[in-house]
Amino acid sequence: MGSLTYIGHSAFALEAEGIQVLIDPFITGNPVARHSPEHFSPSTILLTHAHNDHVGDTVAISSRTGATTISVVELADHLEQQGINAIGANHGGTVTFEGGTVKLVQAWHSSSFTTPDGVVAPGVPAGLVVRFGGKTVYFAGDTSLFSDMKLIGEEGIDVAILPIGDHFTMGPDDAVRAVKFIDPDVVIPCHYNTFPPIQQDAEEFKRNVERETSATCEVIAPGSAYQF
Repeated sequence: MGSLTYIGHSAFALEAEGIQVLIDPFITGNPVARHSPEHFSPSTILLTHAHNDHVGDTVAISSRTGATTISVVELADHLEQQGINAIGANHGGTVTFEGGTVKLVQAWHSSSFTTPDGVVAPGVPAGLVVRFGGKTVYFAGDTSLFSDMKLIGEEGIDVAILPIGDHFTMGPDDAVRAVKFIDPDVVIPCHYNTFPPIQQDAEEFKRNVERETSATCEVIAPGSAYQF
């Protein structure tokens, strides 16, 4: 038995057999988050890309817990300069972590981290195919729709976590098309209703997914968990 907690925006916590993994832990400054960073004690942090609303509290959490962060190479190099343990990988590569593995797959977006001194950690975004707790979970990250999602679906996706906010990522209609490409058992929407440009009706998305595909759509409120 495992759980997937929706922290809010694109931040999630996976837990199984006493092991916790954070994905894109944007918590401080996240207007929909119901937990503080101190609530989490992961052994691993997985990042899809370098934008501030995804890297979030990575450095603070890793410094406190000793968690290892896994991301694309350029972002990992930047994080190591902040004094934390980071492993860099790239598209197509698989990295083993405590309790599971993550395979980096493509995503169509941009990727940079903004500091008071300017933009750092340029590079590429990634999606994450995470095998953990007996399930295969696809975190699409921030992305538009692309037809090679069909190849990602061949990984045997149990749970697909897809952005639906539009404006910066694919919107609900394209996300439904993504579900058809990926063919998961369960779909969970994210990256919506955090800020005004990405307001969406997740319940309408759920209705469309379940009407047009064989997947079940779970709409999770920030702070709540999906059990698997």
